[in-house]
Amino acid sequence: MATINPCSGDLPGTFGDAMPFICDGAVVTAQVTLGGAALAIVLAAVAGLASTSHAWLVRAVARVYMEFFRGASVLVQLFWIFYAMPAITGYRLSPIFAGVLTLGLNLGAYGSEVVRGAIQAVPVPQREAGIALNFSTYQRMRRIILPQAFVAMVPPGTSLLIELLKATSLVSAISVADMTYQANVTVSSIGNQFTIFGIVMVIYFLMAQVITMVMRVVERRAATMVGRETPKRRPPQMAWTDPAPTSAGGGGKS
Repeated sequence: MATINPCSGDLPGTFGDAMPFICDGAVVTAQVTLGGAALAIVLAAVAGLASTSHAWLVRAVARVYMEFFRGASVLVQLFWIFYAMPAITGYRLSPIFAGVLTLGLNLGAYGSEVVRGAIQAVPVPQREAGIALNFSTYQRMRRIILPQAFVAMVPPGTSLLIELLKATSLVSAISVADMTYQANVTVSSIGNQFTIFGIVMVIYFLMAQVITMVMRVVERRAATMVGRETPKRRPPQMAWTDPAPTSAGGGGKS
């Protein structure tokens, strides 16, 4: 049985004209998403931990980063890094690297709040237990606080990763040939906006589902490591009606 390549130009009609270019753009979108996610995770961890530091200067630096990149438009940040920063530094970043850097800085700022909140949500008795065991601050953080906090980080972190995926469409504004850029070019050539952007929308949805499934596996494993069970879907139950009570004598008339 012959297999069908969804990226082949042999597909009928608009699909054959558009899919090779959209598939090339999907690869770029995946690259930007992975690069931005890696940078965002590192920055979120560093800034989130720094915001819980006892040193006020460390907390202040983390807070400035978090508030600035959360408060400014990600598109403006992208334009500033790609167009304005070379005027100051004399070096121009590649479009893909500028996109990865911008998305990583922006989503890392949002993620740092997730990290901070999850750490502070660990119950106080857990921290006191570490002190009672004579653990150092580092040991308490590594063995007690972070494993429990990580479980709480995963669900909101999943949402942020999906937001990062959707935000990759902005890199088309600096001529990165992602899916959105390729879709615009294809529409300019052959038209049929409904079909082409519909295809792109479905691919974004499928990518988001992949992220969701991967993060669910991560959440289950993280919960198992700290002795928790993730909530399972309960099977639907049939409605049950209690039988009407009968009288002691059988309820019948002789």
